Amino acid sequence: MPKMKTKKCATKRMKMSATGKVMRSQGGKAHLNNGKTRSRKRNLRGRTTTDSTVTKTYARALQGR
Repeated sequence: MPKMKTKKCATKRMKMSATGKVMRSQGGKAHLNNGKTRSRKRNLRGRTTTDSTVTKTYARALQGR
């Protein structure tokens, strides 16, 4: 039986937290930043949890099915 391979695109975009939640970076900070306030850009830093509807799919991609 071959090894279960992790989806490489998933490892570069998401990670699992210690409690088992799937963490992702927030979008909306790559361009058009002049029109955004400092606090809005500051709040876009860091990671957030994924939506509950796709968490199972993302977790499967990270674990290699």
